[in-house]
Amino acid sequence: MGVQQKKVAVHDLEVGMFVSDLDRPWHQTPFPIQGFHIRSQDDIRALVSHCKWVMIDVAEIRESRAVKGNSKPVFGRAAGRRGGREQLQLPPLSIREPVTYETVTTLKKELKTSKRLLDDVEDALGQLFDTLRSEGVPDLRPIATITSKMVSSVIRQPDALLWLSRTRAHDSYLYRHALNTAVWALVCGRHLGLNEGLLNHLGLGCLLSQVGKTSLPADMLAREGQLNAEEYTTYRGYINRGVAMLQDSGLSRAVLSVVQCHRERHNGSGFPEGIRGDRIPLLAKVAGISEFFESLIAPRKHSEPLTPAKAVTLLYEMRNIEFQEDLVENFIQAIGIYPTGSLVELTDGQRGIVVSHSPERRLWPRVMVMTDAEARPLKTAKIIDLARYNEDRDAAEAVQIRECLPHGTEGMDPAMYDVTGVESRWGLGRLING
Repeated sequence: MGVQQKKVAVHDLEVGMFVSDLDRPWHQTPFPIQGFHIRSQDDIRALVSHCKWVMIDVAEIRESRAVKGNSKPVFGRAAGRRGGREQLQLPPLSIREPVTYETVTTLKKELKTSKRLLDDVEDALGQLFDTLRSEGVPDLRPIATITSKMVSSVIRQPDALLWLSRTRAHDSYLYRHALNTAVWALVCGRHLGLNEGLLNHLGLGCLLSQVGKTSLPADMLAREGQLNAEEYTTYRGYINRGVAMLQDSGLSRAVLSVVQCHRERHNGSGFPEGIRGDRIPLLAKVAGISEFFESLIAPRKHSEPLTPAKAVTLLYEMRNIEFQEDLVENFIQAIGIYPTGSLVELTDGQRGIVVSHSPERRLWPRVMVMTDAEARPLKTAKIIDLARYNEDRDAAEAVQIRECLPHGTEGMDPAMYDVTGVESRWGLGRLING
């Protein structure tokens, strides 16, 4: 029997009901993205504080099975249209023998271990792109070696490379775009449970995904989001040019599929082939959503980037349109509502940058505070773990994130502070009280 949904005012909810949708995006609430059973009056009170109405699955009422963390949705959403665009519904992603990774080192230790790694990535990408521009034969061994080190770092501690890549200056847009895409993809792939071999294919494919752009005019690259029809036709050719450049380099089919298909889209609106749905390889799907997210938040000369929080919201609206629904949900769970490197303002007026987050408490990340309530820069930064700070506090006393701030907000330069020093120098009471 199919699942039926029913709209219910939050004040009419009862214990045992299964909440399958909200009157606002899931990621703007503390509830599990894929739905949940109401277990107590506390759950109802939480829903009342965030929503006016919800959708319940009548077939799921008083079902005993719990929905946790990274489990697949147990309710069905019918294919339809959102915003005038057709949705494509597919079965959930299937990961063969998924791996559960544990964080085995601290952010502080992993930052020190991996600090040199990004310099090595940029050097290797620079040499590779220069070789391709001169139509030479590329040596991909340095890139492959570095990819393996990136994978190992993300497996040990998923926030360190994100922090390093998001808070450092880059001379080249292409290098930054390829590098950051790879890091987002590896963090997502780790969350999905991809094994280490697949993570290596994914990371290498992302680093190489932009090689075809070396043949495009610099002016066109600077205006990627503002091209006319003729320019866009030329631009789209970078995929096939990149594949041609790498065809005889000994890369695996999995890596080449990332290069070839990372711009394909779930509903068939992508390029170069316009394939859709399950015809897009899994690694290319992960690379595609990562590359798109990076393009939304990356600072550019000719356009203002979205804040990461707005980019997450836009991504959520694209589920089952440009990106498969459970991939979108897993990506958001992996990177957080306020991803590492996001500039934020807290409800007490202090401003800072997100250092790390917990998938279970995605609205309460750890924040390195850099200004006081009057936006005056602090001499020494302090870290506030919002989840820990708010744990035993009433909602009225909790410190929340008020908003995500634009890139380049005055007085918000994380390079002026040492996050590793902050962590080692301050106790929790001092961190919060300043």
